[in-house]
Amino acid sequence: MQLRLSPSMRSITISSTSTNNNGFVESMKIKVAPPRRFSYRAVFSTVLVLAFMLPFLFIVTAIVTLEGFNKCSSLGCIGRRFGPFLGRDDSGRLVKDFHKILHHIDTEEIPSGLQLPESFSQLLSEMKSTHYDAKTFAFILKAMMEKLEKELKGAKFAELMNKHFAASSIPKGIHCFSLRLTDEYSSNAHARKQLPSPELLPLLSDNSYHHFVLSTDNILAASVVVSSTVHSSSNPEKIIFHIITDKKTYAGMHSWFALNPIYPAIVEVKGVHQFDWLTRENVPVLEAIESHNGIRDYYHGNHVAGTNLSETTPRMFASKLQARSPTYISILNHLRIYLPELFPSLDKVIFLDDDVVIQRDLSPLWEIELEGKVNAAVETCRGEDQWVMSKRFRNYFNFSHPLIAGNLNPDECAWAYGMNIFDLRA
Repeated sequence: MQLRLSPSMRSITISSTSTNNNGFVESMKIKVAPPRRFSYRAVFSTVLVLAFMLPFLFIVTAIVTLEGFNKCSSLGCIGRRFGPFLGRDDSGRLVKDFHKILHHIDTEEIPSGLQLPESFSQLLSEMKSTHYDAKTFAFILKAMMEKLEKELKGAKFAELMNKHFAASSIPKGIHCFSLRLTDEYSSNAHARKQLPSPELLPLLSDNSYHHFVLSTDNILAASVVVSSTVHSSSNPEKIIFHIITDKKTYAGMHSWFALNPIYPAIVEVKGVHQFDWLTRENVPVLEAIESHNGIRDYYHGNHVAGTNLSETTPRMFASKLQARSPTYISILNHLRIYLPELFPSLDKVIFLDDDVVIQRDLSPLWEIELEGKVNAAVETCRGEDQWVMSKRFRNYFNFSHPLIAGNLNPDECAWAYGMNIFDLRA
């Protein structure tokens, strides 16, 4: 038997030395699988890719390590760090994760020792030097927002307080104006002359005239109201003004209208001390308001003390300031309740506030039939101005009291006090 290998090593031939019956030599050929060869092109490509990736991975690993790679406790965190380098955009996921962190710390208290930066640039500088984690950064952001909100709220309250003081205080010029008129009343006989003149006194109870009532201690404001009403009227000769003021302002008010008559209208000036009916016995509520120390402190005391600013909105605070104006305990502010007793001979009057300027003729108001109603006024619950035109009974009355809740409707529309028509016979 002979064994023969091919030169290419791909086949082996085995033959025997004996012959068969036909005279041929028996042989057997076996093929061997070709050997696996390496491609030099594939090897070159592999080496080239590794030469490019290994330095890149080394640099990324170094950067992540310097930035605190040990703070990544999950594969997702590691993937987010490598994502930008691999061309992967995870900004949406980052926003969701940050929202989760903010939602989590919203229920937690801010650490007491947390130092807050004073500005945005300082925050950026500290972020570069301190390397905040996400939770610490969220706490700083929350603390800065709360601090800014508190400062903004405090500034708004201070603005409201300043407006309140400016509106309720008396400018020096007007104060001196009243004092000079008072001095004029004591030294000038013309300033003390009777208002109106004796021959006009019967007209004060004549219901064919248009009777206006003005209750104020502001001389300049009273002059504006009377002058604008007379100059806007088509029948100024039918106008009679009944001006009621307090005792300290009476001399100055009388002097002004005595020295500056507004013809052809008739002006009567009276002090509350000149009404026989207006006594403390007939008006016990006013006596209680003026004498009770707690009520006086409420109106004249510190409006900020005792007020929880963190639970009060600027709008609520402004309403409280308006309600605490000292004018609300003045007897002049409550006289409209007692008009039938103060003017028993009159059937109808128009009551004006001292902060209005009349620009149109008010004569048609006397033709309005009230049909048994006591008061006619402009409603303040319908209109575009949500601040002014949103007043209903619930804004003024305490409906937790059973007597008020049983007789008044909290959704009933309130009305403006600037101009009211009163039927004194209703």
